[in-house]
Amino acid sequence: MERIDPNESAKLREMIEKAIEDDVITRKEYEDILQQAMKDGHIDRVEQALLAELNQLIQDRIVKFRKG
Repeated sequence: MERIDPNESAKLREMIEKAIEDDVITRKEYEDILQQAMKDGHIDRVEQALLAELNQLIQDRIVKFRKG
């Protein structure tokens, strides 16, 4: 059975929500989000859903990459 750490998922959600609110994300922020998702050595289903949501928003250009 997959173990989900609600604290890790909450931190990841917070980081992703900040990018969504700002409508922009830097490469560094994106890398930080990926590192947070992999912090425990695997990506659980909650983290997968959050990352998929962010990636879709980037693909749809709702969230844009910014240099910095």
